[in-house]
Amino acid sequence: MKFGIILQTNKPEHIWNTLRLGIAALKAGHTVRLVLMNEGVEIDNISDSADFDISKKIETFRKLGGAMVACEGCLKLRGKSVCEVAPITHMEETVKMIETSDKVLVFG
Repeated sequence: MKFGIILQTNKPEHIWNTLRLGIAALKAGHTVRLVLMNEGVEIDNISDSADFDISKKIETFRKLGGAMVACEGCLKLRGKSVCEVAPITHMEETVKMIETSDKVLVFG
């Protein structure tokens, strides 16, 4: 199954659980494409804590073949030109991800 996930928050617990779900789906043999939108593009500014090892979850997600992209417009609104953990995407590519996914989930 193809999962499309949209992450719209910078809350560490929400990010952590979104990545955990993506990792579980990848381990089960599914494909996962994660789009960072709104505050989600701030994921590279979220520090690990005792409860939420976000950098390790990102690393595991990638090692398992998960794809992650960041909304260019959302980055620009925050005065950013890049996201350190994901390449830039555009709305047209997000529409395509939605069209080609079997399931789309939104967190945030």
